[in-house]
Amino acid sequence: VDLSGSPSVAEVLARVKARALGAQHHQDIPFEQVVELVQPVRSLSHTPLFQAMFTWQNAPEHELELSGLALGGPRPAPRPAPAAQPGAAARTTAKFDLSLALAERDGRIVGAVEYAAALFDGATVERFAGYLRRALEAMAADERQPVDRLPLLPEAERGLVIDAWNATARPYPAGACVHDLFRAQAARTPDAVALSWRGERVTYAELEARANQLSHALRRRGVGPEARVGICLPRTPELVAAMLGVLGAGGAYVPLDPAYPRERLGYMLEDAEITLVITDSGLAGRLPPDAALLLLDRDRDAIAAEPADAPRGGVVPGNLSHVIFTSGSTGRPKGVMIRHSSVVVLVHWLREVITDEERSAVFFSTSINFDVSVAEIFGTLCWGGKLVIAENALELATLAEEVVHVSTVPSAVAELLRSGGIPAWVRTLNLAGEALPAALAQGLYALGTVEKVGNLYGPTEDTSYSTYHLVPRGAEQVLIGTPAANTQAYVLDAHLQPVPIGVVGELYLAGEGLSLGYARRPAMTAERFLPCPFGAPGGRMYRTMDRVRRRANGELEYLGRADFQVKVRGYRIELGEIEARLAEHPAVRAPVVLAREDAPGGRRLVAYYRAGEPVAAEALKAHLADRLPAYMVPEAYVWMEAYPLTPNGKLDRRALPAPEGGAYAARVYEAPVGETEQALAEIWAEVLGVERVGRHDHFFELGGHSLLAVQVVSRVRQVLEVEVELGHLFTRPVLGELAREVETAARSELPPIR
Repeated sequence: VDLSGSPSVAEVLARVKARALGAQHHQDIPFEQVVELVQPVRSLSHTPLFQAMFTWQNAPEHELELSGLALGGPRPAPRPAPAAQPGAAARTTAKFDLSLALAERDGRIVGAVEYAAALFDGATVERFAGYLRRALEAMAADERQPVDRLPLLPEAERGLVIDAWNATARPYPAGACVHDLFRAQAARTPDAVALSWRGERVTYAELEARANQLSHALRRRGVGPEARVGICLPRTPELVAAMLGVLGAGGAYVPLDPAYPRERLGYMLEDAEITLVITDSGLAGRLPPDAALLLLDRDRDAIAAEPADAPRGGVVPGNLSHVIFTSGSTGRPKGVMIRHSSVVVLVHWLREVITDEERSAVFFSTSINFDVSVAEIFGTLCWGGKLVIAENALELATLAEEVVHVSTVPSAVAELLRSGGIPAWVRTLNLAGEALPAALAQGLYALGTVEKVGNLYGPTEDTSYSTYHLVPRGAEQVLIGTPAANTQAYVLDAHLQPVPIGVVGELYLAGEGLSLGYARRPAMTAERFLPCPFGAPGGRMYRTMDRVRRRANGELEYLGRADFQVKVRGYRIELGEIEARLAEHPAVRAPVVLAREDAPGGRRLVAYYRAGEPVAAEALKAHLADRLPAYMVPEAYVWMEAYPLTPNGKLDRRALPAPEGGAYAARVYEAPVGETEQALAEIWAEVLGVERVGRHDHFFELGGHSLLAVQVVSRVRQVLEVEVELGHLFTRPVLGELAREVETAARSELPPIR
């Protein structure tokens, strides 16, 4: 029965009756077609299919008289099998996974539910029965209401999912800003080490002095509350001092990755209304020529002459602390505006989740363009911990300094685990940014040295983290857990009503961590930040577009996206932004971008396009490299004469082909020369999944990235028995050049990688 348009209960019953009376025969449907129809639903629900049977017993109850025989009396109502009697054989096997048998007797509907105990427990089935009863009562009460508005939740369960499981209120200093918490900690432990970087140690007193001097210099440049200051710096202690300096001056920092294309940096400066950029002379050329700059290396003496004490206030918790840009479905990145108060709430909750011992040495590898960095930096420095600064997560394998706690993305940890790159001193890991596979979590526990693995979930719009789940040892599935302090999580339907326990809905977040919205995008802000129908009047909630469901204990299970946003190596990517920029190429029509995982753990972006004739993958990759950050540039480009369509004429994304060797950017082929080049070519072809590799091919142009680089180094160690530093693959990415580096390493006696 067609339920589109939200028909009323009466309309649905009329349609069912008309169809039942008009049906002359049943249409036979081939089993293959049933599987084809069901498979998309199964992939969306992430739930194993089960067999369900509904039986309505409506045989007449009148008496029947035959010659010499009289039959009469009502048929007994269906009922569960009686309890086993001593000496009797008990019925222990359900005919179907779930079956419901009903009949009408004396004006009442009676019946029973039978279920497979391996799939369901009694409490779940009783809850199902309660939903059915509630729906039937609502139908009987008002047949004019739409079927998709039938209430299912009893008041007790509604109170559970709305109130009890969201009772997360915790005290925090409502009048404090982020830099206030850091300054208070610096006063408590001035001589403790705050930052460690390549042998350099910076104490809390030294870091505060540097930040305060920069704050005074920024004040002289007119920086105050709500002023946006860009930070375009390499990963050194100066980067952290710059962030604290901007906050201390009253401004809001805006991360600007030096590796971004100049066009993107220029757009971010304009869109965020950045008044000043903190950078150095070596990076100034990456920025637009008209940008106002504060060069730390050129102005070092002038900044050092500023007072080392904190400038007077002027900023309040409601002011902006930072603006972080995320990928945008419209083709342009969008800046998320975060307040001091939201970060303070996050930092206080992290004090509960991360112990003082774990904070004693925190691995800081996340780019400040990624919202996880907010938790790493301020969750450590506001409570007396030490940040060990690294260039990226893969440096953990060769780090000379011991760290206790690591926060990064699961894909990076998976490569480190596979290559034996997690040192024994790492005790706890908090993983965020993408789905955490259960096998990875258990693989970390199997090391014997890892004591805690946490799974954190949260969008930038809710200040980094919204829920937390401590993964148990032996767990076969990883959940996203329960709401963080002062955060509420609601699983709602299309009408913003709570769905029953176990039913898939969309996740909405509310609470003190919500951002102000998107810079200069009031319409988009209004679309994603909605009035919250629960809690105090005037509250807001954020629509995450993530599909989840609640377990019976209140924990949340993540089931995927409701749109085309994806996560690749922890980066949040709107595929629409890549498609929009690819469409700007004059030869490209109707581009489509997917995140494919044709091999386990090998998720990569693939672009499909139509054109009069194929365009070289190198040209398309260069076109996007001038417009997008490297993590958003697809690795393969597949020319399509026509797109596969579904029976209703829509693009069938599942039928798009896997890319072949020619879809990847490659240089003019020249066969490898010598045993080392040939061995490396075979390793590259295996790791990158390409047919052949020439001696002039570039690792990253063929689709390589930092995580695959770890695999190459590991394979070189196994095949050639040579220890090659990971950095050599970045400085010598051409096959022939790397081969010479390998031969040099083979002649030397480098210490093995720990």
